[in-house]
Amino acid sequence: MNNSYLDYLAYLGVGGAHPGGLHLTKNLLGKEKLDETTSVLEIGCGTGQTSVFIVKQYGCPITALDNNEIMIMKAKQRCSDVQLPIVIMQGEAEKLPFEDNSFDLVLSESVLSFTNISSAILEAKRVLKPNGVLLAIEVTQEKNLSEEDIQELIAFYGFSQVLSEDEWNTMFQAAGFHTIQMEKHEIVMDDQDLELELATDFTITEGISMEYMDALSKHAEYTSHYREQLGFRVIRCIK
Repeated sequence: MNNSYLDYLAYLGVGGAHPGGLHLTKNLLGKEKLDETTSVLEIGCGTGQTSVFIVKQYGCPITALDNNEIMIMKAKQRCSDVQLPIVIMQGEAEKLPFEDNSFDLVLSESVLSFTNISSAILEAKRVLKPNGVLLAIEVTQEKNLSEEDIQELIAFYGFSQVLSEDEWNTMFQAAGFHTIQMEKHEIVMDDQDLELELATDFTITEGISMEYMDALSKHAEYTSHYREQLGFRVIRCIK
């Protein structure tokens, strides 16, 4: 397979592909104080599932950004279908096209691991207003992986690194966040439940080959194989 895992997600139009899916997102956002005055940036918006939910639920002004042209196209189509006022932009997490102190909340759902992590975290902090909140959901190394395993995961997924909780914490501390909270979550749905949840939000590009479905099967294999070694953290930081 010559495409990256993110390319497969884009062509399949998978919404809520991050750990915990939209169910976890709803739970996390329900703990924040969001209303129509809260300015929100979603980094790595994908097909726009989360941004649409936030606007419908809280009425927040949303800016949604992704670096994948296909994801941007599908996010715009999703918003057009429901006629919601969401600003959708193409851009890089490491070089956000926004002024300093622009947003009250920055949301990043399984995105930072695919970037130059330290640069992306610094950019998220830069565009946050004082006392603004960064919410991130990120894959985390629970037990020591061999170098061979790490390289295999990087090759398939396109991760830049596979960090432990301590390493994530060090990254956010280095960026200058003054409050950092990390919470370990367990996905309580079984594999069949998870597949059903994802299956409800596909916007598949016409004419794609079985290679793209094979990528999802490979992802399921890795999820099972590395069940003990990989988890994820919900990370909440205050500027």
